[in-house]
Amino acid sequence: MPFDPAPLPPAPRRVGAVNWIGLQTLYAREVKRFLKVHLQTISAPVVTTLLFYAVFALALGGVVRTAGDVPFLQFLGPGLVMMAMVQNAFANTSSSMTIAKMQGNIVDILMPPLSPLELTVGFMAGGITRGILVGVVTAAAIWVFVPLGFHSPLFILYHAVMACGMLALLGTIAGIWATKFDHISAFTNFLVQPLAFLSGTFYTLDRLPEAMWWLAHLNPFFYMIDGFRYGFIGQSDGTLAVGAAVMFAVNAALFLACHTLIASGYKLKA
Repeated sequence: MPFDPAPLPPAPRRVGAVNWIGLQTLYAREVKRFLKVHLQTISAPVVTTLLFYAVFALALGGVVRTAGDVPFLQFLGPGLVMMAMVQNAFANTSSSMTIAKMQGNIVDILMPPLSPLELTVGFMAGGITRGILVGVVTAAAIWVFVPLGFHSPLFILYHAVMACGMLALLGTIAGIWATKFDHISAFTNFLVQPLAFLSGTFYTLDRLPEAMWWLAHLNPFFYMIDGFRYGFIGQSDGTLAVGAAVMFAVNAALFLACHTLIASGYKLKA
């Protein structure tokens, strides 16, 4: 009877410069994680945004007010959509990282052959996806009550992606730093929300005193909302080219910081 050698074990899969399968898996994990609880992650932000809109509409009491040449409620709509987008992009990455650390399954993210660059991109992409999805649904809901228009779709897309990317990266950094959910709440209450509410979402900058006007221009949230709003109504408070450059620069700095923290294992490796 001829000798039948044992089959050889499968050869290990070679990973190239980019682990595309691993990156795709991490991204799919982040997306499925928030879609599984869509009532909390998608529907709830839409309801909250519509409540904000209803409060301002009722406060005006039928009085037609304008911001520049645009009716105030039409001016307000894009800002509310952007606020919902960035808050959810931040929540997606910060909660994902914090839960993984607290439950002890952060090792499931660190052990696979994923580089710090791929981990950073995967988390950021998941946050951007949630933010964009919330933005689309929220804009559709607001559109029922006020026409938003499309002055420049390119500006809408650029600022939507860059803004969600910024907050997704910031959320990843917050999740790495935090050791409990109180830390994430502090990060949100003392940094994200003040910057969002003082960004010109509810007013034009020409209403501010000169000192506050300059401070507003130091707030990166101002540029994300100003450029995003311009894409809808064709009106801006700042210089659009400067705003686009600031968004890119802030994202680059946050990406580098996030990559460095993950590469060093700061608060990730016991």
